[in-house]
Amino acid sequence: MALIYFDHNATTPLAPEALEAMLPYLREAFGNPSSPHRFAEAPAAAVRTARSQVAALFNVPAKDLHFTSGATESIHWAVQGALALHPERRHLITSAVEHPAVLKLCRHLEQQGVAVTYLPVDREGRLRLHYLEAALRPDTALVSLMAANNETGVLFPIEQIAELTRARGVLFHVDAAQTAGKQPLDLARVPIDLLSFSGHKLHAPKGIGALYIRSGLNLPPLFFGTQERGRRGGSLNVPAIVGLGEACRLAVASLDGSSAAVAALRDRFEAGVRALFPAARINGGAAERLAGTSNIGFPGYDGEAIVQRLDRAGIAAANGAACVAGGSQASHVLMAMHKDEALANSAVRFSFSRYNTTAEVDEALAALAHVLSTLAPEAAAAQGG
Repeated sequence: MALIYFDHNATTPLAPEALEAMLPYLREAFGNPSSPHRFAEAPAAAVRTARSQVAALFNVPAKDLHFTSGATESIHWAVQGALALHPERRHLITSAVEHPAVLKLCRHLEQQGVAVTYLPVDREGRLRLHYLEAALRPDTALVSLMAANNETGVLFPIEQIAELTRARGVLFHVDAAQTAGKQPLDLARVPIDLLSFSGHKLHAPKGIGALYIRSGLNLPPLFFGTQERGRRGGSLNVPAIVGLGEACRLAVASLDGSSAAVAALRDRFEAGVRALFPAARINGGAAERLAGTSNIGFPGYDGEAIVQRLDRAGIAAANGAACVAGGSQASHVLMAMHKDEALANSAVRFSFSRYNTTAEVDEALAALAHVLSTLAPEAAAAQGG
C-alpha cells in the first residue's frame, strides 16, 4: 500500500539535502564547536554558515539568531524574557486560537499574577486590529501572536500588528512555526521584536529551532551558560543546526514557486472534496490562508473516525494540533471561530508540502470518497436517522 502524507503542519519529512549536509557532523566532524582545538574548527564553521542561512530566511543579522531546541522553548524564552525585561508590566496579549505552547504558558502565568487578554477571532479565524488596539494597556509587556494558525492556516495581519505595537512602545513576539519557509517575512522591513520557529516544520530535523531577538533588545537568558553569546547555555547540536541551515537555504531558493505549487494542490483537493461531498465546510476558507493548509468540516460525520479510516487506507491527516490530537474535546480553534461543537468534531486537517503530488491528491480523494461511504450509516445513526 502506498503511503500518502498530508500532515505537514504537524511535522515534515527531512529534506534529503539537509540529511546529506548533517551526516559529516554525525561522523568525522563530531567535535564541540566551543572547544579550543582543531576538532572544533569544522563544527564551528558549520554553525556560522548555518546561522547565516537561517538569518537569510528573515533578512536579519546572523548575530540576532539564537539556536534553541524548537519553537516551544523559543516561545517560553520570548514571553518570560519580555516579562523579566519590564517587571513593572504585568499584562500580556495573545489570541484565543494560539498554539497550546502559548496558551498553557499564559494560563500558568495567570496563576503567577500576570494579566492576560485573549483576543477573539471572527467566524473565519481572522484577527481584527481594533480588538488589539483596544486591549493595549500602559502595563502591557508583550503581544504574542501566531503568524498563521496551525489548524486552519489563517494568516494574521503581522505587518499591521507590528506597526501598531511599535507605535505604542510594546514588544511584539511572533510564533512563526507554521510560516517559516512557507511565507516570506522580511524583518528588516517589519518591526518585529521576537520571532520563534521550529526546524521540523520546514524539512529540517526535530529538536532544533531558533529565536530571533531584535538588535538592542537585552533579553535575559532562559538557560544560563556560555553558548549563544551567553544567552542560551548548552552544547550546540551541530548536526541539527546544519540541517536547519540547509533547510532554510532550500526554502529561500524555492519559496515563491513552491508556495504556488502547494496552493494548487490544496485548491485541487478542496474542489474534489466539494464535488464528492457538497456539504463540506472549509474552515477559514474565506480568509487569507497558508498555501498548504486545508481544514474541512464534514457535517454529520466524526472527524476522528475519518482520520482513522484514512490512516487504514494509507492517508495521513489529522484532527488538529498533533500535541492535542486524540483528546475528547472539540478544537479550541474552531470553537473560538464560533463553530458549533458538532461541526468542530467533524473537522479534518489536511496539510501539504512541496513533496506532495497531484497523483497523491487524486488518490486521497478516492480514498476519502470510500471512507465517507463506509461511515455514512454511522453518521446517520448519530443523527437519529
